[in-house]
Amino acid sequence: MTTLTTELNSGANPRKRTGSLVWHVFALAVLCVVLYPVVWVIGAAFKPGKKIVGSLDLLPADPILDNVKGLADGIAGISIGTFFTNSLFYAGMAVVGVVISSSLTAYAFAKIPFRGRNLLFALMIGTLLLPYHVLLIPQYVMFQKLELINTYVPLLAGKFLATEAFFVFLMVQFMRGLPRELDEAARLDGCGHLRIYWSIVLPLCRPALITSAIFTFINAWNDFMGPLIYLNEPSKYTVSLGLMMFRDQQGISDYGGQIAMAMMALIPVIAFFMAFQRYLIDGMATSGLK
Repeated sequence: MTTLTTELNSGANPRKRTGSLVWHVFALAVLCVVLYPVVWVIGAAFKPGKKIVGSLDLLPADPILDNVKGLADGIAGISIGTFFTNSLFYAGMAVVGVVISSSLTAYAFAKIPFRGRNLLFALMIGTLLLPYHVLLIPQYVMFQKLELINTYVPLLAGKFLATEAFFVFLMVQFMRGLPRELDEAARLDGCGHLRIYWSIVLPLCRPALITSAIFTFINAWNDFMGPLIYLNEPSKYTVSLGLMMFRDQQGISDYGGQIAMAMMALIPVIAFFMAFQRYLIDGMATSGLK
């Protein structure tokens, strides 16, 4: 808005000012559309359950705290904190697994010449074309025979085995842009691949690592299909499955408690993004200056 005000107050070209005004109005309209669901969830969390569905009011005229206070009682005898703890464990371990395995794999593809490297890299990229549901049944059968159902191993094993091809590709492209003179200087000092990876490549790839961590955390926190398939005990449910427990066997939902818990589920995601957004923006600004 400061840019728009400066242009309007200056003697800029009227055509340019009109284009700037249209662009800012369009950006504000898009922002309103994007933020509408978030504002609706916040407003609905403070409405009575009967007024959530069918009400046209975005924010309640008489806000109540019953929905939020009701979360303290838990669901089916299980504390709400249990679901959040499980989700934080799942999302945190997923971030650790993706950052470590994807960066190691990317270093091998980007910095170590070996026979068949291009073929293996092409095959890895090809896995992006496979839908998740195609591999779901054979993976479930495999983990069932290994007696790993109802554990977090099926959800986290792929994270530690560099199966996230998109993040590997992202890091490979970033590492290929790093000056090779740094690797050559490190080898002259007697550094091996592991030391070069840890002391030189990883610090320079921090923007790519932060980007991968942000998207991995959000994807794991919002994951519904994986926990639904592999977790059977309610005490191991994540937040996404905990929201499903607000519906009883007759199909009647406690919309007030469900919306209140959904609002609370947004807090860790927003906090994680806000904590690391500076590194994400810095990486985008300096990606061409490596």
